[in-house]
Amino acid sequence: RAAVSVLWCGIHLCFSLVFFPDFLFKFLVIGSAGTGKSCLLHQFIETKFKQDSNHTIGVEFGSRVVNVGGKTVKLQIWDTAGQERFRSVTRSYYRGAAGALLVYDITSRETYNALTNWLTDTRTLASPNIVIILCGNKKDLDADREVTFLEASRFAQENDLMFLETSALTGENVEEAFLKTARTILNKIESGELDPERMGSGIQYGDASLRQQRQHRGSTAQTKQQCNC
Repeated sequence: RAAVSVLWCGIHLCFSLVFFPDFLFKFLVIGSAGTGKSCLLHQFIETKFKQDSNHTIGVEFGSRVVNVGGKTVKLQIWDTAGQERFRSVTRSYYRGAAGALLVYDITSRETYNALTNWLTDTRTLASPNIVIILCGNKKDLDADREVTFLEASRFAQENDLMFLETSALTGENVEEAFLKTARTILNKIESGELDPERMGSGIQYGDASLRQQRQHRGSTAQTKQQCNC
């Protein structure tokens, strides 16, 4: 009976982690065609390289539950097509995104030069407080590099972006890119800079008790302010 009880507790815990995360974050993967966006998503979800990758038509979707700072967060990730003919379709998915991976190919100067346009679209159409990480993908092809780490790092700094070079082939920094973005969002929630209750924030509570705790803290702070305690 004890063994059955332990097994049931384990099953119950798994259900809680998978179906009742603390938060849900909407993510985008954006950038020019051929930069490896779908491969990055596949590597993050499946932890393996996507061998038969074709250009995305419209959008693709993937999700994964991760542990960030002691909280379980379900990342709901929209991988958008990079080809111009799909831009009118993919732009509609920008609304209400909390985080984004802005991807370029380190072996393609053209994809790097297009970053400003992608960044403008994202900040115009998505949440105004969206957290963006710049990803220089195909790090495994360093011998064919056309964009230096230093210039991309400067671009990220000038535009208030986080920055990593990644490889969808080897998996280098792929998980870190998603986790770093999620961690930054979570920190901003805890500091009060981001409000999950605000419509279009791209953030939802998975655990109702977290909402209640936040509401309680808000009402307590308001009461103290009113009575000048």
